[in-house]
Amino acid sequence: MGNHQADKKFTWVIKNFNSLDSDRVYSDTFQAGRCKCHLVTYPKRFDECSYSKCYYLYLCVSDSKSLCSGWRRHAKFSLTMVNQFQEKLSHMQVSQGWFDEKNTRLGFSMFWGSRFPSRDNGFLINGEVKIVAEVDVLEVIDNFDEPEGNIDINGFQVPPLQVESVNSLFEKYPGFASKHCPKNQHMRKAYLNAILSLTENTSKSPEELSNGDLAEAYYALRYVTESGFKLDSLEKTLKETGETRLQEIEEESNDLKVNCADMDALLKFLP
Repeated sequence: MGNHQADKKFTWVIKNFNSLDSDRVYSDTFQAGRCKCHLVTYPKRFDECSYSKCYYLYLCVSDSKSLCSGWRRHAKFSLTMVNQFQEKLSHMQVSQGWFDEKNTRLGFSMFWGSRFPSRDNGFLINGEVKIVAEVDVLEVIDNFDEPEGNIDINGFQVPPLQVESVNSLFEKYPGFASKHCPKNQHMRKAYLNAILSLTENTSKSPEELSNGDLAEAYYALRYVTESGFKLDSLEKTLKETGETRLQEIEEESNDLKVNCADMDALLKFLP
């Protein structure tokens, strides 16, 4: 089976897919940040709730048994089955969550019905299925991680390098950390990092942001606001930025025929 890794992206080519004898198939191990990962799929499994085949695909922590007690990994990732006829028809699923001792894998049941790999739909070519994983490790927690040196800022344990950014955040949005936000420091740290990334994106001009940047920003905004953080002014700024960019795309499309898929992707995230 072929494998290729570049930065946060890992490509897995499963050969002789239809003739696989094993109930489950594993990719090679690849590195994502400080994490060792691999993919696993179950090519012969059926969805018990329907009459159509369903493709099960998971991202796993490879060295979970050798990690110390209490380890956790917070990651955002996407798993894509590539359509080898037309890449825009590829099927992608996105998720974000925590891996730990009890949950060493996260993934999806996907590709029902006509999208199940076959020679006719482009997902199975020359006996090969192509899977692409993109993994962004947001936080790594081990029980030997030393908290010393962190500075308490309004109940958040902040490393020295982030003190200036976090102080600026509280000055600009003084009430963003409501009483309803998580009390767990690991979760608070994850949310704070997401908010810092969000403010960095919204400080850019619309021209500097791609559609993907905007979509990720809207995802991050929902992620933190649903957990109790109050970011009304930041949401307003992001909405104005998105609307400005959308208007520019519409104007460009009249002359340059911009790909409609980009427009649809952005429209889904506009409130």
